[in-house]
Amino acid sequence: MIHTIADTHTHTVVSGHAYSTLTENLKAASERGLRFLGSTEHTGLMPHAAHEYYFTNMGVVPDELFGVHLLRGCEVNIIGNDGELDVSDKILSKLEWVIASMHIPVYQPSDFDGHTSAWMGVLKNPQVDVLGHPGDGRYVFDYETVIKACGEYGKIVEINSHSFGNRPGSTENCRTIALLCKKYGIPVVVNSDAHFWASIGEHTNALRMLEEIDFPEELIVNADYRRFADLITEKTGRIFE
Repeated sequence: MIHTIADTHTHTVVSGHAYSTLTENLKAASERGLRFLGSTEHTGLMPHAAHEYYFTNMGVVPDELFGVHLLRGCEVNIIGNDGELDVSDKILSKLEWVIASMHIPVYQPSDFDGHTSAWMGVLKNPQVDVLGHPGDGRYVFDYETVIKACGEYGKIVEINSHSFGNRPGSTENCRTIALLCKKYGIPVVVNSDAHFWASIGEHTNALRMLEEIDFPEELIVNADYRRFADLITEKTGRIFE
């Protein structure tokens, strides 16, 4: 099976409905041989989400702990059909890894065209790095149009391993999305969406599906240390040996 060196979508107790601390997650990442961990708390309008001060103060945490490089990020909420987000660009610009996602508590499903419009709006936001769990069957959109446009806007598509069997329709939708990423040469990132330390680095479902469709390893940004390190260097200026 393909090996991943980073898990860039994880949550801590700060998100309100997760159950481990940042230290526990970093230790788990180290024990699983990961080199990078993205800490991406829920933002703004999500119930019990982190205050914006949390994100602007993340510099107090060391860049590396337990041999794992920390990515200071967030999972920002899409809140409208034009791709509006619930955090300002000023805050997002201070972070190293920004995932944009649709969540029921803050963005009720509308319709095919509305969801497509929302994602297209997100693509145009330079602060966003990753399209979060786009396979959620409650938010079906024009997969081909949006995935193809990811190339134009330099976005990464998440294959969220937690979605398989948990978010309605995700197993088949993620496969469809992955096939389109393969078709158009769009990079993907495989993530756990862990809400407890024991799930850190749990990418089995996503990786199995990618292998079944013979997905190019070189398009999986977190399947190679140098590839991923160079990506983060380009974005943040941080240097990794």
